[in-house]
Amino acid sequence: MEIIKYYKESSNTVSGTTITTVLTTEGLFLLLEGRSELFNEFEGELIEEDKKLAPTNHSNRLVLNKYFDYTIPRAFGTEISTMGLGDRLGLAGYGQLQAIANKKIRPVLAQQSIRELNLTERTFEDVLDAAAFSVYQAGYKKGYGADGDHLKLEKDIEYAIGVGMSMLTLDCSDYIDNKVPEMSLDELEEAYLEITSESERQSYEETYLNKEFDVEGQKINFNREHLLYNVVQYHKAIEYMIYIYNTYVKSVDRQIDFEISIDETMTVTSPESHFFVANELFNHQVAVTSLAPRFVGEFQKGIDYIGNVEEFEKDFEVHAKIAQHFGYKVSVHSGSDKFSVFPSVAKHTNGLFHVKTAGTNWLEALRLVAMKNAKLFRSMYQFADENFHEAQKYYHITPDLSKIKDINLVSDEELPEFLNDDNARQLLHVTYGLLLTEKNEMNEYQFKDEFFALLTRDFDDYSHLLEKHIGNHLIKLDVPEE
Repeated sequence: MEIIKYYKESSNTVSGTTITTVLTTEGLFLLLEGRSELFNEFEGELIEEDKKLAPTNHSNRLVLNKYFDYTIPRAFGTEISTMGLGDRLGLAGYGQLQAIANKKIRPVLAQQSIRELNLTERTFEDVLDAAAFSVYQAGYKKGYGADGDHLKLEKDIEYAIGVGMSMLTLDCSDYIDNKVPEMSLDELEEAYLEITSESERQSYEETYLNKEFDVEGQKINFNREHLLYNVVQYHKAIEYMIYIYNTYVKSVDRQIDFEISIDETMTVTSPESHFFVANELFNHQVAVTSLAPRFVGEFQKGIDYIGNVEEFEKDFEVHAKIAQHFGYKVSVHSGSDKFSVFPSVAKHTNGLFHVKTAGTNWLEALRLVAMKNAKLFRSMYQFADENFHEAQKYYHITPDLSKIKDINLVSDEELPEFLNDDNARQLLHVTYGLLLTEKNEMNEYQFKDEFFALLTRDFDDYSHLLEKHIGNHLIKLDVPEE
């Protein structure tokens, strides 16, 4: 094993042992120099009597956490902007941190959903390990977050908090009925009586019925139809939010950033609905760090916003006012590459927001493959194209595959630009799980091993691509220098 590069910004000396991140021909390792008790705590291979190469594994991450508290994820609360930087590969953190290091915003490096874990055959421990080692590698000491993203089930919430995630995004879509917008007033009345008790109805009607609320100058009214709609739509979801908060968030002995997601529905979140959910949570003493409504238009994966930007700005301004009124951050999900609406997000939140990205890091990894190994990229693309409809089950996207240029007519030199086509981006975006887990008849990974070998060999090039691409997000979000 040959050492290719030393990351001197990571170097620290504790009790006579110096620990430096190094890139080797077999990947990233910690180089320990100088024997001590700490030296012996790390697993690894002796390369000299007082030198050891320690792998970036789970056991060594726990040792790193013990001596360097900045490698432990933390909550950030509502006073500073945050950016979710999900890393499905475990290699993006260093490049992401190069983009964000000097900005007035904090990274939520470890951000994964159970769906993403299953599709990539990873665990929350794997995600936390990768994030902690990247923070150490970059010498980044301002703190980072770890988000159990879009969690629905109690067992997954308990798992995420138990392993040390510092943020919980509660996906309430299972408790929100997409049929409600189609209900008649009579049907709403019937459902209202069915799902609520007499005391609950009395409380709702005393609080909202025919009342007007002034929210940062925005007037929000509830006639009977508005009230019935919101109770029938969100009552069960609110009960679940309150239960999860009291059972899992409030009861732990550390701070947890608690985000509410009501964006995974078929219906745009109206100002009345956003206010209703937020007000109920406030009245039940649920401390929310951020909330994600479903905005107008389309926030599809890996491409810019689909819709009227001016209409989005008007809609977003009201949601931002509601968030400010209740003291939490408005959260923008599927935020990768939404460059056209980022200025509105920055403007109407006064620069205080949470934006989630993830898939864009995978796409930049594919761009690196296109740059370095055209044959591998072409074979990965062909497989993605053939299996797109299987992958599409997991994501709401609407690419027109017929508009993608025949890859056989694209020269090797043009392949990196191929990743700028929206339809190709979405095709490749959603097939990541299939590409990373597909095995051949010999039960060997068809693409994964060669793909990761390339990323390891050209790690710095991948980091530079990410630094530039995430940096473009921060520019459009008008994030200032710190």
